[in-house]
Amino acid sequence: MLHKPYGYLSQFKYELKRKKKLLGELYDFPPGTMAIGRLDEDSEGLLLLTTDGNVSEHVRSRNTEKEYWVQVDGIITESAANLLRSGVQIGFKGKKYITRPAIAELMDPPDIPLRTQKIRDERHGPTSWISITVSEGKFRQVRKMTAAVGFPTLRLIRMRVGQYYLSDFAPGEVREIEF
Repeated sequence: MLHKPYGYLSQFKYELKRKKKLLGELYDFPPGTMAIGRLDEDSEGLLLLTTDGNVSEHVRSRNTEKEYWVQVDGIITESAANLLRSGVQIGFKGKKYITRPAIAELMDPPDIPLRTQKIRDERHGPTSWISITVSEGKFRQVRKMTAAVGFPTLRLIRMRVGQYYLSDFAPGEVREIEF
């Protein structure tokens, strides 16, 4: 288990010219380690890693829930949460796609550390938080879902994958677990 910090790619190699921060800079992982699913560079939170492809397939399946705490632009409404609960249309691979129903709960701002890069200041209007749990993982899906209901994502933190919780991990911290 790794608490992926903001600004890191969920990979160990990057072939393009631009310099990027990679997971291997955080810890001396065993050879053949791979991320199970991904969090984009702008996202933070729980990332499971393995050297076993079968474990990766199991965790990435629709049987494993992923919970995110999402800070959005504006004060998100219960009606927007209801839309997320029933599934919303997003773009995926150049086509329209209806997401599977999600668990979506409005929440108070969580007691979590500030992000290393400031999101924005109060002059740009209010923000609010929602917990979204999905059982699929399309490219930037949660960000697309909140935008589809009128509340673009400002900060995204994966808090849970299946039975594993981020809980009190510090950004960059690694813990070994048994699957």
